[in-house]
Parts: sequence; structure tokens; C-alpha cells
Amino acid sequence: MEAIGTGAAANVSSEAAKGIFHQVKRHIRYVIFYQKMVDKFEQKHRTLIAKRTSVQQDVDVAERNGEKIKADVLDWRHRVEKVVTEKEKKVKDLEVKAKTKCFFGLCPNIKSRYQLSRKAEEAAATFAELIKDCQFERVGYHDVPGPIVHPDFEAFKSREEVFDDIMESLKDATTGMIGVYGMAGVGKTSLVKEVERQLHEVKLFDSVVRAIVSRIPDIKEIQDQIAYSLGLKLEENSPVVRARRLFERLKDKNVLIILDDLWKELDLEEVGIPFGSRHKGCKILLTSRDQNVLSNGMDATKTFAIGDLENEEAWEFFRKMAGDSFESDEELRSTAIKVAEKCARLPLALATRPYLEKSSDEISAKVHSAIELSINHLPSEDLKQIFLLCSLLRRVVRIEDLLRYALGLGLIKGANSMKAARDRLLKMLSTLKESCLLLDSKSSNKEYFDVHDLTYIVAKSIASKDNQ
Repeated sequence: MEAIGTGAAANVSSEAAKGIFHQVKRHIRYVIFYQKMVDKFEQKHRTLIAKRTSVQQDVDVAERNGEKIKADVLDWRHRVEKVVTEKEKKVKDLEVKAKTKCFFGLCPNIKSRYQLSRKAEEAAATFAELIKDCQFERVGYHDVPGPIVHPDFEAFKSREEVFDDIMESLKDATTGMIGVYGMAGVGKTSLVKEVERQLHEVKLFDSVVRAIVSRIPDIKEIQDQIAYSLGLKLEENSPVVRARRLFERLKDKNVLIILDDLWKELDLEEVGIPFGSRHKGCKILLTSRDQNVLSNGMDATKTFAIGDLENEEAWEFFRKMAGDSFESDEELRSTAIKVAEKCARLPLALATRPYLEKSSDEISAKVHSAIELSINHLPSEDLKQIFLLCSLLRRVVRIEDLLRYALGLGLIKGANSMKAARDRLLKMLSTLKESCLLLDSKSSNKEYFDVHDLTYIVAKSIASKDNQ
């Protein structure tokens, strides 16, 4: 037993001696191989600095592309800046001390070399860890953009009811698609932009995206607009593949998609927009100049008409656009009133027409072009000619008299009876009203129709060109 105890004690002593030896050896190594430790520190330092430069270059490119920088990249850069500055200073200070000799320059400064070696090893290990952490596939991402704030939006009292109805309809679970229609320049786009802005504030939807469709729809362009608003990058060229990717992103999501300026039916499936009873979370808000496009082409659940402004609203808006400089000049004020009247309560005209130095008989090219585009988009030449006839006759003719003029000019073809001709004319008038080119008469007599003043001016211009 005594021998066994002695042997065990000897083994313990031997293991302890080995441990002490390794500790002493490790500390001696710091002194002997201090330059090797410093070289390793400098090598890791150079590698880390190169990584930092490379990441900074990627960050610069991402920011130029409008991307936001990822949180882990920002954190890594912050840690690198802090560590590099701190470790560099400590190692450099110790390196200076290590080069200073002791005993009147006869012996190396062993203590300083030891401290330098340990600090260099520690710093190299920290650098190596940061280098290992620098494994970023991408440094940035496209954030989902918020709506552009439109400080020039005018909350006209005459639009409040329509605006409130739209907001209530969007909250209604049974309403999937809503349409807003009105003539060119009446303010449809401005209204839905304000809807978009307020929806972002109240968080009714997880996402609200808007795309401009235009007269000749470009499916890929529409897809790109929607994808951008979602922070999604579509790199595929095939519209079908892009549509699938959009569909996967949008399905089962609580999202509102605003499709602005529809001129004809748009295939939602072709774009990649999920819609219908299986996708109740996805709602759609449309704008068009043509009610028929919304009600029949797109089968909107509800449609809302936007008319021109009330007289007082129009005058106040015009004053705001033109400024108050004409108030003190009676002649200038008289001209301003004529110009405002010529704008005929149409917001686009009022916003683009406070040029009091111009003739009040003119309308802006922007307004003229917008209305002319609606006229030229009519589906048939016969319908266009009926519209021009309506515009030239304006309010002074009953529908029965219009029928006689149209028959006399040969504008209603193929009708074998007066009833058939009248039915065809009524259908054409209905189409023109749905296109917001004709208005219901303000009188209670439904035998009359109305034409907006600016529409009349454009129609007269077109008729003059056609007769030349």
C-alpha cells in the first residue's frame, strides 16, 4: 500500500511538473519568438485592412444604387474600426519599448518584448476572427420605399365624400376591387396618391404599392414598378417567370395594389397579381377615364366618379396657384377671373394655367393633350364623329334633334328603323358618358346632355383640323 501511494504521488508530481514546464515554455516562447508574433500580427492586420477596403467599396456601390446597408455589415465595420485603432496603438507603443535596450544598451528589454509578443498574438487572433466573420454575400438591400409625400394635395370639400367612401370600401372585407373614374385632369391620380399616403400611416395593409399602367400597357414595366415597391428585384426576362415570382410574393399577403391610368382591361394573372375569392388579402384600386373599363372590363366591385370642382373651390385653388399679386390690380384681376373661368373647374387646368400674361382663350398644351388622347382613344370613328357633333351642338339640342342631325350626316349606319337608330345613338351616348367625355345634363330633363367647357374647346380644335 505504501508503494502504491508513493507511485501515485510521483505521477501527480510528474503531471504538475509537465504543466509548469509547458507554462514556462509558453512564456519563454513569447520572448524568443516575439518578432514572429509581430510578423503574424502585421500579416493579419494587412488582410483585415484589405477586407475592410473591399467591404467599403461594396457599400459605396450599394448606396449609389439606392440600397440600405445590412445591420450585420454595419456592426462588422464598427467592430473593425474600434479594434484596429485600439490594437494598432497598443502594439506600436510596445514595439517602440521593445526596441529600447536595458543596462546601458547592453541587454534587450525582455519585459517589453514579452508584453509586445503577447499583445501581438492577442491582436492577431482578434483580427483573424473578424476576417472569418467577413462572409457577406451582399452588403445592401432594397428597402420597401414609402409613399412620396405630396404637399401640394388639395383636400377639396367636394372630394371628401368620395375619399371617405374609398377608404371605407378598402376596409370592407367583401370589396376586392375599387375603381375611380373621371375625365382627364380631374384629379384621379392625386386622389389615389393621397389614399396611398394615408394608408401607409394607418397601417391598414402590410404593403401598399402603386403602378402606372398607361394607354399601351407594358407588362414588364408594370411588374418592375410593383416589384420595386415591394423591395423585390426581378432579374428574369420572361414575363411569365416574373409573374410567378410576383404572385408568390403577393399571395396570402394583406396588400393593396393601385393600378393608375387604365385605358382597357388588364390581365391581372399576366402581371402576377393574385386576385379573387382565394386571395382576399389582396385588394386592388384602379383609376381610369372610362367607367366601362372599370365596371365591365375589370369587374370592379365598386366605382366612384370624380367630377370637376365647385365654383368657389376652383377660384380659391386658382388664387393659390397664381398668388395674390392680381388682387390689387383691377385689370389683372379681371384677366384672372376670365382665365379661371376658362379652366372650367378642372384641377389640372387650374394648376397649369395661372399664366395671366397669356390669352384666356387658350388652354395649356398639357390639358389639351390629355383630353385629345381620350377622344382619339374612342373605339370607333363613328363614335368619335358623334362626340364631335355633340360637342359642337353642346347643350342646345335634345337627343331627338341630335338623332336627326346624326342620321342626316350619315353617322348612324345599318339601322333599319328609327327605333334601332335611336337605340344605337343612346348606346353611343352612354359609352361617351362612361368615357367621361359627355356629362349628364345639370337640368332634370334627361333629354339633354352636357359637355365640359375644356372638352368643347379641344373638340372644336379637332373638328377644325379634320375640315382642313
